[in-house]
Amino acid sequence: MLKRTLACFALSSLILLVSCGRKEHESKYTVFKFNEMGDVTSLDPASARSFENEEIDNQLYNGLVSMDDSFKIRPCIAKSWEISPDGMVYTFHLRQDVYFHDDTIFQGSKGRKVIASDFVHSFFRLFDARVSDATTLLENVNRTYPGTFQGFYASNDSTFMIYMKKAYAPFLNILTMKYFSVIPIEAIDKFGQDFGEHPIGTGPFQLKRLEHGVKLILVRNEHYFEKDAQGNALPYIDGVVVTFLKDGETSFLQFLDGKLDMVSGIAAMNPKEVFTGNCQLRKEFKDKFFVQRTPFIKTDYLGFMIDTTRKNVQKNPLHIKAIRQAINYAINREEIVQYLRYGVGIPATSGFVPPFLPSSKNNKVTGYTYDPDKAHALMAAAGYPNGKNFPELILRVSNEWESLALAMQAQLQRIGIKLSVLREQPAVLAECVASGQCYFFKKSWVGDYPDGENFLSLFCSKNFSPEGVNYFHYSNPAFDELYDKAISERVDSLRYKDYKKLDEMVIEDAPVVPLYYDEVVRIINKRVSGLPINSLNMLDLRYVTKPPGE
Repeated sequence: MLKRTLACFALSSLILLVSCGRKEHESKYTVFKFNEMGDVTSLDPASARSFENEEIDNQLYNGLVSMDDSFKIRPCIAKSWEISPDGMVYTFHLRQDVYFHDDTIFQGSKGRKVIASDFVHSFFRLFDARVSDATTLLENVNRTYPGTFQGFYASNDSTFMIYMKKAYAPFLNILTMKYFSVIPIEAIDKFGQDFGEHPIGTGPFQLKRLEHGVKLILVRNEHYFEKDAQGNALPYIDGVVVTFLKDGETSFLQFLDGKLDMVSGIAAMNPKEVFTGNCQLRKEFKDKFFVQRTPFIKTDYLGFMIDTTRKNVQKNPLHIKAIRQAINYAINREEIVQYLRYGVGIPATSGFVPPFLPSSKNNKVTGYTYDPDKAHALMAAAGYPNGKNFPELILRVSNEWESLALAMQAQLQRIGIKLSVLREQPAVLAECVASGQCYFFKKSWVGDYPDGENFLSLFCSKNFSPEGVNYFHYSNPAFDELYDKAISERVDSLRYKDYKKLDEMVIEDAPVVPLYYDEVVRIINKRVSGLPINSLNMLDLRYVTKPPGE
């Protein structure tokens, strides 16, 4: 009882510290502080589609398995698992020392132990499109399997099973996503669709305050189940404070003043001020800060709507493959990365799938490089020599990509293509692309898990937008057939060879212009240590340390 009373006092003191800034508390507690320019819309893991939601969800929740920084699947709440020889039954054996966060929904306000039926209820929610963004990720679950609850089954408190319609090799990767976190049924019964405002999980931190667009406060979960290699309790720090300043310059100045511990992404920093080139800090900053940098599972691209069943597409020369290939050759990706991205990113001269994923490392795809002569030849072959009689194109971009769009405009002008740039609010552009009303657009795809299938799924005809993510309405029966074969193949080396063939089809048919594979870049105050970096750009604060009161 005394220990729990002291823990509650510590949490209350931390809230007082971060909300009032009282000096007598600052010397006692360690708080990691950063700014997020986007909004946290919900802390329900079923709605974890946005980066901002997922970033905080990773502090609040755990699932069956997790992904380490080298893309290996590791035990989490499931201490072990088996997959049946036919790949259609997954059996997970749960730890017995995992408890939900303390909350008044539980008897005595003390979090209860997680059991297998909690996963049944948590996963069942993901079928409901009203609360879940993950419905398509469960399309291979056999919801009619006898004796199960929609394909999920808890044979006892420590054994959870999933039944599949067919073998689906990437499924374990998918289960590492935050959608598949465990939550207590008591919280859903009490809060319903408002659970995202009252999150209760098992993670290293728990929510104490959320002021949308202003501030979010997390405090240490005193009962967290994971330990470090020496048996010490995690996490090390007492709490986390996230602010939501929308202006990158303002938040960056706060970082320079020591009010924030980290800035992440070049949009949140001033590259000209802090870097000499290629992410090297200027001399005046080296004593105070350090840089973290690693490839990011993200491909930025230009996309084409090529569905010729649409009348407007039939009139648009972008439905001609040679024109799309010409545009690919006309883009100088190295120039874009060097001058517009300040050296951040990898020119996308391979396939659409980032070349550093496990499936691509030994199966390199040859993509497009800058070759204006080939671009001119393809324009001529398509009936538009030097751009003669070629209609003006409209490239639709969100406001943040104006400088990139202007670079595209200049590069395409060199092969006789006139380009008009139409800037949109991000939400407007997203709706335009999803509804098929944009014929030439700038987007990016962030991988949810490190399997090439996650990127290749954009080109399956079954995933046509607006229901799916095939925004191009690319349709190739040979692609669809090989894709279905690949995702059922449990031998990685064979599946990866199929992935390469699929990526080569995409490059040949050119429904997209891959521009660059992004990188995760952070600048961190040297008072912070123990913060890992990974290609999923997943913030992991379990091992972070810093001096108290700073």
